[in-house]
Amino acid sequence: MVKTVWATVRDGKLELLESSELEEGSQVLVTVLSSDEKEFWQQASQTSLNKIWNNLEDDVYNELL
Repeated sequence: MVKTVWATVRDGKLELLESSELEEGSQVLVTVLSSDEKEFWQQASQTSLNKIWNNLEDDVYNELL
């Protein structure tokens, strides 16, 4: 299973920004993002989410509530 979690580096160690139940000895892959890249990927993700969740076709479900 692939799981993505946010972390920061403090004193040379990764500090998770959210709690995560990682098993002791789990192997992880770390991708380092610069501030510019982080902003780009957040914006790119938001655009995709808006296309999926913010559309008139889903308004029909609001009428059922």
